[in-house]
Formats: sequence, structure tokens, C-alpha cells
Amino acid sequence: MSVRVTGLTVRHRGKAVLDAVDLDFAPGVHGLLGPNGAGKTSLIRVLATVAAPADGRVELLGNEVGAASDHRGRSAVRRRLGYLPQEFGHYPGFTVREFIAYVAWLKEMDGARVASAVERAVERVGLADRIDTKAKTLSGGMIRRVGIAQAIVNEPALLLLDEPTAGLDPEQRVEFRALLRELGETSTVIVSTHLVEDVAAACTDVTLIDTGRIAYRGTTAQLIELGGEPDGLGGNPIERGYTTALRAHRTEVAAR
Repeated sequence: MSVRVTGLTVRHRGKAVLDAVDLDFAPGVHGLLGPNGAGKTSLIRVLATVAAPADGRVELLGNEVGAASDHRGRSAVRRRLGYLPQEFGHYPGFTVREFIAYVAWLKEMDGARVASAVERAVERVGLADRIDTKAKTLSGGMIRRVGIAQAIVNEPALLLLDEPTAGLDPEQRVEFRALLRELGETSTVIVSTHLVEDVAAACTDVTLIDTGRIAYRGTTAQLIELGGEPDGLGGNPIERGYTTALRAHRTEVAAR
């Protein structure tokens, strides 16, 4: 497994936002769903090694990166990691090429590979014609694509994307889903999103988190099947499946 977490607990202001979570992910494209405040971003931040858990074991790409791990393990993971946070920071005065090259340097990529890797990453997100444009002149959707490019420049073994399609138009989202499927052939890709249609189109399986606990795990096809007929819920099948799974989990929790 590329990712294995056991008993993962994350607290914020004394409250558990992830409560003894057990999860594992192998290569492929995995959807991470849940309502606002469910704990999705907290999980992604721990997997990205930018936040430490309060408790539990976290193993990424064969390295321990939990609270008790040393810096060496985290550094080894970061060289093989791609991460797009929900709030993506950039340098407005840099060109796209300069910024992606800077991220490649932070990831300690081989200098001889950087120029071609930058061009490939930018081309894959459809910004080849803007590669020497300053970031401050780009639209919000273009900046989001720059964020995706910096996340994939090192051909990561583990790619973590938090709301990656925010700001993308429908055509760009279709192209992005195709890119996700391509990346998932060799890498472990985890996509946290509110857009269940992105999950239906690109992900092989789904993990649903609610109030810091795992509410559902299954294939995308199983979640769609769970949606069944509209029966008053409306929406498309995967939206109905999401709602059905969430309600079933909450009923089970309330009955304990």
C-alpha cells in the first residue's frame, strides 16, 4: 500500500476532527467525499506531511511520517509527493515556468530533468501557451491549473489534491478528469472534492468522511448503485448514493 494510516486522530482547538481513522490506499484514483468540516482537509494535510497527528500511525510510500517519526522519513516522502492545497499560494511576479521550476527545486529534482519536466507539467494542464506569462496576469482558473502543474512536476508516486477543480470551466474539468485517470495508472491519487460528478468520472473508489469518522468505503459503482431510484431525493445516482450512505452512517451513530 502507498498509504496506510492506523488510529489516526487529529485535534483542532481540543476537538477531534479525525477520530481514530484507519485507511489505506493503493495506486489508482481515490475520491474523498464529505460535508464541510468532516475532516477531509485535515486528512489531506496529514498525508501531505504539513500537519502532524495527535495520535496514530501514518505510513507513506514505505516511510513513517507520524508525530513520532524523524525528519528523514518526511523528507524522503516529500521528494515523491505532489500536493495541491485548497488555498494555493503562488508568487505573482514569477512566470509560470519560473514558479514550477522553483517548486521542482524545492522537491530536490535532478537539475538536468527540471526544464523538460516543467514544460511537460505545464503542457499537461493546458497552459503551454502561457508558460512565460507572469502569474499575476492569469485568471483564477489558470492559477488553479498552475497549482495542478506544480503538484505533478516531479511525477509523484503520491498525489494529493484538495478541491482541484475549483475555478475550472466544464471543458477544463473534463480534461482534468482524463489527466487524473492517466496519473492513476502509475501513482496513488487522492482527490478531496465536493463535486461528486468528478468522482464518478475519474475515481475507482470512494471514501466518505463525516464528523471525523469513516462513513462509507466502496467502489464508485457501488456508491452509484446505492443511489437506486430517485424516490424523492432527486439528483443523479452518485449524489443519491452519497446522501444515502451519509444518512445511513448518521443513523448508525445515533443508535449507538
